[in-house]
Amino acid sequence: MEDTHLKLLADASLQVTAAEEAIAETAYEQAREALEGAEAQLAELRESWPQMSAAERTIIAGTATPLKARIDAATKLIPKRVALTEVAMEADPEQEIEPAA
Repeated sequence: MEDTHLKLLADASLQVTAAEEAIAETAYEQAREALEGAEAQLAELRESWPQMSAAERTIIAGTATPLKARIDAATKLIPKRVALTEVAMEADPEQEIEPAA
């Protein structure tokens, strides 16, 4: 069994824990970054899946499935980013009046 896969899974788990803690502290951007890192590590594991032995697959799948559920649950707790809309500037009548000299 390759330690690389287990280390990736452990790192992903640590990233999710860090994200959960960041959410509790309302550090949403930090949480978002940690969850993105965990997702990337799970994607790397998915790519390695064909090269894994049956024993590795059993261990990885048994741990990665609940980990993905934690990622999904944490993601739902992060508020969506809202883009500000640009509007045309309105003229300020006070700035159009020239001061009396």
